[in-house]
Amino acid sequence: MSASDKIENIAEKARGAVKEGVGKVTGNERVEVEGKADQAKADIKQAGEKVKDAFTD
Repeated sequence: MSASDKIENIAEKARGAVKEGVGKVTGNERVEVEGKADQAKADIKQAGEKVKDAFTD
């Protein structure tokens, strides 16, 4: 996994966590769910990068 991919995934996960928190505080379920989805998407990307790295090594 390249460093830039890793940074992008971490940033996307952090944005998702912030979005989820804002949704909880404001009572906006849509924003909260979007935040959770962003975090899940980042996790999936990160897992894919790890699999790709396993086959590359």
